[in-house]
Amino acid sequence: MKNYRDVILRPIITEKSMRLMEDENKYTFEVAKGTNKTEVKIAISKIFDVTVEQVNIMNVRPKDKRVGRYAGKTKAIRKAIVKLAQDQKIELF
Repeated sequence: MKNYRDVILRPIITEKSMRLMEDENKYTFEVAKGTNKTEVKIAISKIFDVTVEQVNIMNVRPKDKRVGRYAGKTKAIRKAIVKLAQDQKIELF
């Protein structure tokens, strides 16, 4: 199996993810391509020492971006939304 730090790449901090943290105790992370829900659940449990109830994973497509006449795309990522057990918390900051 992979190293746990290789599975979880970084937290995703947006307005929507912050609202999910406060209201529903769900945390959003960018995960490595090719990982599954079980690997993400084990990695989050071991790294942050919390109990994970549910994991949802989605592939985010790249978006078209332009800067002047130059066109490109953002990178495609794999995103995991992790729901923790009640009274569990992850200190990201």
